[in-house]
Amino acid sequence: MARQTTALIYDNLRLVDADRLRRLVRTGAYEGYTGGLASGKLQANVVIVPRRFAGDFHQFCARNPKPCPLVGVSRAGSPLLPALGDIDIRTDAPQYNIYCFGEVIRRKTDIIDLWRDDFAAFALGSWLTVEAALAEKGVKLRRISYGKSSPKFRTRIETCHVGPFGSEMVVSMRPIRQCDVDKVRALTARFPHAHGSPVHVGDPSIIGIRDLMTPDWGDAVEIMEGEVPVFWASSLTAQDALARAELAVSITVSPGHMLITDLNARADVGAFKVY
Repeated sequence: MARQTTALIYDNLRLVDADRLRRLVRTGAYEGYTGGLASGKLQANVVIVPRRFAGDFHQFCARNPKPCPLVGVSRAGSPLLPALGDIDIRTDAPQYNIYCFGEVIRRKTDIIDLWRDDFAAFALGSWLTVEAALAEKGVKLRRISYGKSSPKFRTRIETCHVGPFGSEMVVSMRPIRQCDVDKVRALTARFPHAHGSPVHVGDPSIIGIRDLMTPDWGDAVEIMEGEVPVFWASSLTAQDALARAELAVSITVSPGHMLITDLNARADVGAFKVY
């Protein structure tokens, strides 16, 4: 019943602007998925680490911009990200994953009680940003049922390791009609801060994926006749690297529950002052 209610709220929020959406999330009125909401605005994954690891994590993102497109960095101890909007990172994502030595130990709808003066927050652009843009250009994405997320896979593509952070690239997969592949390549290339163009099209075994029906994260999606699997770099790469680093404490947003920013999806994101 709760999922049905949240799904109905979701459908009513499609035309609500970014600031209003964040206020609903901040007050606990919405705790659901963000894909398809706030059309035209950049959505962001969030990673929070203690300051002593912040320099290495920043360099990990800088050296792996395809899966980890950095769009914002907080100052150590500050939960605010003013460059991205009127944002309090402790409350403005619908759900957070709490890690202890690489394992998710809790999921929470806010992290006010967990915030520390030495935390630094990083915002990474999300692919969910471009869904509306593709629809506007006539690219029909097969809608995934509410409460489910696109399949994501660990590949054999190595990232550049920095300090304790490193992993194979994680990709998200979406079935695209063969006739739309070239259009999708061109359109998504215009969104470099939302992972840009695909990293691979077609045979998944070439990038080390054995079975499309057994994703490492998310829900399996069948490839229908006339479709091909298309793979984009995913910011879950950062979460996977974070888990492997086995920090005593770290925090991310839960998959599909992104931070909605005030930035236009295709805006030029400049350099950041770091913590």
